[in-house]
Amino acid sequence: MENKLYLYNTLTRQKELFKPLVEGRVGLYVCGPTVYGDPHMGHGRAYTFFDVLNRYFKFFGYKVRYVRNITDVGHLENDGDEGEDKIAKKAKLEQLEPMEVAQFYTDSFNKNMLELNNLNPSIQPRASGHIIEQIEMIQKIIENGLAYVSNGSVYFDVMAYNKDHKYGELSGRILDDLIAGAGNERRELKEQSEKKNSFDFALWKKASPEHIMRWNSPWGEGFPGWHIECSAMSVKYLGDTFDIHGGGMDLLFPHHECEIAQNKACNHTAPARYWVHNNMITINGQKMGKSLGNFITLNELFSGKHKILERAYSPMVLRFFILQAHYRSTLDFSNEALQAAEKGMNRLINANQTLQNLKASNNSSIDISKIINAAFEALHDDLNTPIMIAEMFELVRIINLVNDGKEKLSVIDLQQLQAFFNSALFDLLGFVNEKQTSNEKVVDELVKLIIDLRLKARTNKDYATSDQIRDSLQNANIQLKDSKEGTTWNYNN
Repeated sequence: MENKLYLYNTLTRQKELFKPLVEGRVGLYVCGPTVYGDPHMGHGRAYTFFDVLNRYFKFFGYKVRYVRNITDVGHLENDGDEGEDKIAKKAKLEQLEPMEVAQFYTDSFNKNMLELNNLNPSIQPRASGHIIEQIEMIQKIIENGLAYVSNGSVYFDVMAYNKDHKYGELSGRILDDLIAGAGNERRELKEQSEKKNSFDFALWKKASPEHIMRWNSPWGEGFPGWHIECSAMSVKYLGDTFDIHGGGMDLLFPHHECEIAQNKACNHTAPARYWVHNNMITINGQKMGKSLGNFITLNELFSGKHKILERAYSPMVLRFFILQAHYRSTLDFSNEALQAAEKGMNRLINANQTLQNLKASNNSSIDISKIINAAFEALHDDLNTPIMIAEMFELVRIINLVNDGKEKLSVIDLQQLQAFFNSALFDLLGFVNEKQTSNEKVVDELVKLIIDLRLKARTNKDYATSDQIRDSLQNANIQLKDSKEGTTWNYNN
């Protein structure tokens, strides 16, 4: 199937035919989490969508370099240039080193991504591991006259930049409006006196005496600004200009707007050709927030341990819930919506199992190619997963009719349907059969229990029982392997 993907480009505010910079290759950068707390449902939506985008390219034969960073320094409270570092604040509360906090929540994030069956990125760089690159980038911006040093901190000069560029081109913000708004703001904070204008943003911040995370720089001890981190890491691993930069709508301004400004100020080019943003999750019509008591982490969702939840929901149910809505639309969570998603997920999985056992006829009574093509067309159209899933449900209806003997499929059509449905379900949409996975866990636990019984028999020198257990497992296609470390098992080839 030929790739003809149209992506909505936030920069141009229209769908555009995707054309990679290098034929057959895709450079994709997605802003990763700030690791100071457990991943929540918003993270689940963002990274599941970009996982499908990654899978799409791989399915059509592209070689993808997918870079998703870890922010472990420099992201201050309220996403601004003032306040405590989010990770350092958490470290103080828990009486840990900041990097202990970062590592713990990085592990938590990676675990949840694995549970959602999101493929690992090609590279997962940490902001704290790229301080040198960030300093070098800041120095270039200063040399180009678009940043200034003030009291040991470095700020981006938005007014100077705007003489030859357009600050606000991504978000649609107008600098004159920002200037007017800034004039109405109170200037009581000490930091405001450090800046030429309140809308200038930090590239490097001088560390206060109590600030834990700090590095040496040409401007004194301090730490990088939040925005410069992604600019430095994306350039290092994908080049001055790459194909796609992604993230949630909440990052569009100021984070991504500032990235464009930094890259142009340093490298005289915008970082990405396509800017792709997913929309947010709401909870029963309200924005998700800790103060509202509706902030649900992925661990809480998977365990059911939150007051809003009627019960636990599996990772694949959440994945289906996410993909049954278009990534650019808001997605409203409710228990009813999750339970409907669970039914939908089970229908697809059960239909795929039925499909594998269907018997072919001499001819077909129905045209499945039309439906399969419509499913692919939906995916080509800005990754419209809800329409693709709707087409798959039409195929579910046909599968059940064929199974009931009310419709017929030829050998060729049946093979085509089996290949498409399996690929769409598992390779493109990224689902796994949780029932099958659960059964495998049960088998593993039972075999381990039998191995323990065999070990007790051997310890008691009851070799007849030990051999009988081994032979019985062998007859069940299970091979035991004894070693100094213990006994392991595998299925016979």
